[in-house]
Amino acid sequence: MTVFAFTVQEDQHLERIDTFIATQNDEWSRSQVQTWLKEDFVLVNGEKIKRNYKVKQGDEISVSVPDPKPLEVIAENIPLDVYYEDADVIVVNKPRGMVVHPALGHETGTLVNALMYHCKDLSGINGVLRPGIVHRIDKDTSGLLMVAKNDVAHEKLADQLRQKTSVRKYIAIVHGVIPHEEGTIDAPIGRDKSDRQSMTVTEDNSKEAVTHFRVLERFDEFTLVECQLETGRTHQIRVHMKYIGYPLAGDPKYGPRKTLDIDGQALHAAVLGFNHPRTNEYLEFSSPIPEVLENIIEQLSR
Repeated sequence: MTVFAFTVQEDQHLERIDTFIATQNDEWSRSQVQTWLKEDFVLVNGEKIKRNYKVKQGDEISVSVPDPKPLEVIAENIPLDVYYEDADVIVVNKPRGMVVHPALGHETGTLVNALMYHCKDLSGINGVLRPGIVHRIDKDTSGLLMVAKNDVAHEKLADQLRQKTSVRKYIAIVHGVIPHEEGTIDAPIGRDKSDRQSMTVTEDNSKEAVTHFRVLERFDEFTLVECQLETGRTHQIRVHMKYIGYPLAGDPKYGPRKTLDIDGQALHAAVLGFNHPRTNEYLEFSSPIPEVLENIIEQLSR
């Protein structure tokens, strides 16, 4: 059990207790906090409180977070679309609908489960649940990922992401017709205080986020774009395109309800480039747009 302590500030006065606590840590969800409240793991000024309590300026809040239960990752014989592999790194093309690493509710069938079976020798830097994972893409985003097979390779690949020297280009279908040919979105991204499961453009507790985009094709009500990441924040392309008024088609979290008939956001990680962690040779890989997106583009072109 780990105990966290917080003091309510003036601008947080009268926030719901679960909302207040959830905003203190990016890894905490409101539903998780509500469970802690129910189990009396939360005290205000040393006293138990009701779950609908509204915090007051100066309140001293303590949260006793239970130690996480270990989650065993099972190696599963799931086919992988491998684009490159050697003793240091493996590049895979993830299909739409596959979760990258295990979590509650997704303990099996993930990319990590498949990699554990295929590789046997992944970097341990990100722990048992995320072995070898240097960067990730969302469940309903398809495309290319680099995975490290040892800790040295992991550190060097992660450093390229930090130094913005790797290349990551995505293909997306967005709502609206973008009038200009290209642009750059330089807007910091952080957790949405009103919805802890979402990210948003904000100056509060945010990190630098830069996305470059260019128009590939225009349709009557949609645009096909290529987005290149300079940084790699959670949901970055989805948040940034919504921010400038062109949300991704099919996006259940950031897009409009009336959208294309597609299960999840129309987003594909099409190009991945990096310097090999051992030889320093530049490697670049391209993945074709998946059939489901090709079919939609064809329909929009008619």
